[in-house]
Amino acid sequence: MSRNPGRPLSPHLTIWRWGPAMAVSILHRATGAGLAVVGGLAFIWWLTAAAMGPEAYATFLGVAGHPLAYVVWIGLTWAFFQHLCNGLRHFVMDIGAGYELHANRMGAIVVMALPLLVTLAIWGPVLIKLSKGAE
Repeated sequence: MSRNPGRPLSPHLTIWRWGPAMAVSILHRATGAGLAVVGGLAFIWWLTAAAMGPEAYATFLGVAGHPLAYVVWIGLTWAFFQHLCNGLRHFVMDIGAGYELHANRMGAIVVMALPLLVTLAIWGPVLIKLSKGAE
């Protein structure tokens, strides 16, 4: 099969200049998968531990309260808000707004910044309290 030279080549990631809209699109897919897998497994473990009795639930709480587990909880919180904000951005675009280049770029930048700020607002006081308790 020969290629018609009059037709353009299919665009590829190496051709396009990266922008915020491309980044939030990829983040939306990644956070959705992460929430489904990691969040789903954590939820199933929590339900199972609650159903198995006080000893299993105490084990769950011990692991969930470990300092390394906070990285997972903070990551899940960020992933949730990243996915939510980008979903709201897509909702706005579905009604026909935000397609202009400047509005699209600014919306994508806001979608990357807002989840970080919300996650920091939620977990900042917790981490400060934990750090004071460790001293």
